[in-house]
Amino acid sequence: QVHIVESGGGLVQPGGSLRLSCAGSGFPLDYWTIGWFRQAPGKEREGVACTRSGDGVTHYADSVKGRFTISRDNAKNTVYLQMNSLKPGETGTYYCAAQAGSFLLTDVNTWLESTRYNNWGHGTQVTVSS
Repeated sequence: QVHIVESGGGLVQPGGSLRLSCAGSGFPLDYWTIGWFRQAPGKEREGVACTRSGDGVTHYADSVKGRFTISRDNAKNTVYLQMNSLKPGETGTYYCAAQAGSFLLTDVNTWLESTRYNNWGHGTQVTVSS
């Protein structure tokens, strides 16, 4: 059974950093594409970053490029999201999602669509505030 647990959220000042963790169990994470999503109160869930299985190619939302980094530690079955220079508007619940297999490079524009992922964690809260 696929099980996903996010951790690492918290309160951070604008301009600060956080590292989120996504720990998987019940499946070999290196064979799955993993995505990070976030949802602010009253807003739709949006894709932030993802890393596909196999070669670990990554893809980011334009709003986080250069500030967020997604990485894998397959030995620990964990994916991380390093978030730097956080902004108040990035407050929300951050979710990790997993989908078996690799995504095609020709479909890269769809990699951050939530409908592409079938397995979700319960989320971790990130609050960016002074």
